[in-house]
Amino acid sequence: MKKWKKISIYIGIFIIAVFGAGFFYVQASTYHPTADAVEASKTAEKEQDVLFFEGSSENPTILFYQGAFVENASYSIWAEQVAAAGFSVYLLREPLNLAVLGQNAAGKLIEEKQIQSYIIGGHSLGGVMGSRFAHDHLEDQALKGVFFLASYPDEKGSLADFEGSVLSITGENDDVLNKEKFIEAKSYLPNDTQFVDIPGGNHAGFGSYGRQKGDGQATISNEKQQKLVSDTIIQWASQLSV
Repeated sequence: MKKWKKISIYIGIFIIAVFGAGFFYVQASTYHPTADAVEASKTAEKEQDVLFFEGSSENPTILFYQGAFVENASYSIWAEQVAAAGFSVYLLREPLNLAVLGQNAAGKLIEEKQIQSYIIGGHSLGGVMGSRFAHDHLEDQALKGVFFLASYPDEKGSLADFEGSVLSITGENDDVLNKEKFIEAKSYLPNDTQFVDIPGGNHAGFGSYGRQKGDGQATISNEKQQKLVSDTIIQWASQLSV
């Protein structure tokens, strides 16, 4: 019995060590919002870590999935601008800031808030998860559009048969986005998908959280990229009806 007790203690210590190492890895890998993004986030309502920027009920509501290890407040600058143009924005927050752990986050919010018309968006890994949610709701008349920020759908998130509108925004100097997979993924998108490439923009510039490991150097300011992102989303979303 003493032998098994010791083994149990060792196993317990090992498990705690693994979880502890994982926790510190996540903490060290997480990208935090810049001071400007934090300031913009103050205009939002915070509900259980979800940030809500209120727009008009006459327009579709935007539900946004964060990029991997990127805090959702990092997208507050363009979200605030889009909301000012009349489109409510929910910046979702998944467990450990990983959209892969909360694919149905949009569904829970839609049900809770009784959202009648919505758009799904996502950055990087968040776009992949957002497209999977959209794929599972292709018959939902409330789903008006899907947009990708430096992202693309995979086979599980195929939107090839989606009758709504799809927007894909990329950055010229993005070295994080897998360009080969991005091109291959076009087979999972509708033929009339709108593609916009931001000159001088990079991967991290779709949020405001500083430089990202492996990313290219942006040749435009984060402020300008944020404005171009919001302007593009607003122009596209304005074509979608409730």
